[in-house]
Amino acid sequence: MNVSPLLFLLLVPLFAIVFILAGAPARPTAVVATLINLALAIGLLFYYPAAQGIYAWELNCAWVNLQGLPPIRFHLGVDGISLPLIFLTGIVTFAAVAISPGNIRRSSEYYCYLLLMSLGAMGAFMSLDLFFFFIFHEFALIPTFLLIGIWGAQNRQFASFQVTIYLMAGSLILLAGLIALVMALPVPARTFDIVALQHYIDQNPIAPHSQDIIFFLLLIGFGILVGLFPFHSWAPPGYASAPPATAMLHAGILKKFAIYGMIRIAIPMLHDGFVDCLPIILTLLTGNFLYAGFVTLAQKELPTMIGFSSVMHMGYLFLGVACWNVIGVSGAVVLMVGHGLSAALLFGLSGEITHRSGENRFAELGGLAKRAPLLAVLFSFASMAAMGVPGLANFAGELMVFFGSLTAKLWIPIGVTHHGVTDEYQIPGALFTLLAIYGTVLTAIFQLRAIKHVFYGPMPVRYEPSAAAGEAIAAPGMTDVASLTEHAPYVLLIVASLVIGFLPFLLIGIVEPSVSLLPFMPSPR
Repeated sequence: MNVSPLLFLLLVPLFAIVFILAGAPARPTAVVATLINLALAIGLLFYYPAAQGIYAWELNCAWVNLQGLPPIRFHLGVDGISLPLIFLTGIVTFAAVAISPGNIRRSSEYYCYLLLMSLGAMGAFMSLDLFFFFIFHEFALIPTFLLIGIWGAQNRQFASFQVTIYLMAGSLILLAGLIALVMALPVPARTFDIVALQHYIDQNPIAPHSQDIIFFLLLIGFGILVGLFPFHSWAPPGYASAPPATAMLHAGILKKFAIYGMIRIAIPMLHDGFVDCLPIILTLLTGNFLYAGFVTLAQKELPTMIGFSSVMHMGYLFLGVACWNVIGVSGAVVLMVGHGLSAALLFGLSGEITHRSGENRFAELGGLAKRAPLLAVLFSFASMAAMGVPGLANFAGELMVFFGSLTAKLWIPIGVTHHGVTDEYQIPGALFTLLAIYGTVLTAIFQLRAIKHVFYGPMPVRYEPSAAAGEAIAAPGMTDVASLTEHAPYVLLIVASLVIGFLPFLLIGIVEPSVSLLPFMPSPR
């Protein structure tokens, strides 16, 4: 058996955790480990045979083979769909660890939990066995709950409990769907291996009625995990209460697990169920665009606004996947990377603002551009990325999703009864493109509003009881991010977004060949 480099992506954070628990300094050890993993991820991107679009660096060995149960294999592999997410995990984890304070209480536990989240995400994206695909993701959720509950901000106990209830419910529904998928096959064909499972289903499709039920279970499970409307209410308060590094990792990385699962498992293996449930998907993602977008406009606190903004942008990802054509799905993968970078930036910088000013309410923030000009520049870049400004990674992904939705056969049937006769109509796919474009307008409004209030609004004042009657005293001062170690992680995320934005073909050339090999994928024109 050859040793796959993918194994090192799991072993590096695991060894770092062991060293930290053995007494090694927590933050330096975690920074070094995440930097090594980032270098490995970049190396894999560089050496991946993109033109073939196949799985590379596979590791496939027996794990458990009990009589009467499908065999479980430790099967790892990456292609042009999962590899960009491996890179995203590497760069966001490094940034999240680098911006975390070294003097945080119970630092050893804190950094071990961050590394466990990264390890779980890496394992989920490279697993080609349903058992490990699910287990690695659950492995990453446990430290998420602990990080929010122990190191979170106000209302952390309630937020941690709410996140736990929602995500555990989503995981249980997802598990039921995955088990139903395997059990729908005849006993000799049952396996957890994704490649073998896909090969068998291609030749022997599951009955359409069963596909509808199983796909619906997977849609609800993945939908809860990703924050699809109306299963999104856990995300904004959870992110607002979470430590900045935790919000960066979950919103930037773990949320992509559900979209990846739809592309890798749900739609290719249950395509008839996907077609039947397509009107439901389109209806729900419309809620992400409209409901979440307008609710974001009404927010009065910066972290909550960013949380609702992240929920809204899940609509773009689901729209790209719903297209199920090469340009739409490729755009969704590119946008996953772009959104991961911008969401991590926004949550990290929001934490900086809250930590340095002691406030996160728009009414109590203002004039920070004079006191923290570098922070203002960094936040403006992050906001422009979220808005999809050309030259940044989100723009390339969103544009591909728009073109994909224009060319896809998207529809919602509507029956209109007139004089006892029911006529069937279909809402054209172009309408969803218009909704998505309108979503970019909403994003521009609330992001520019945040910049105005936080950095260019009037400086808030407060009144001291000891001051003369009516004498206003300026709100406490705020320091800027000054040292290289403070702003380098944010600059790294911005540079990555700029490189993808100006040279999108570097990432698209890796993604498209693998997307074009997906089952039932129409050939590109």
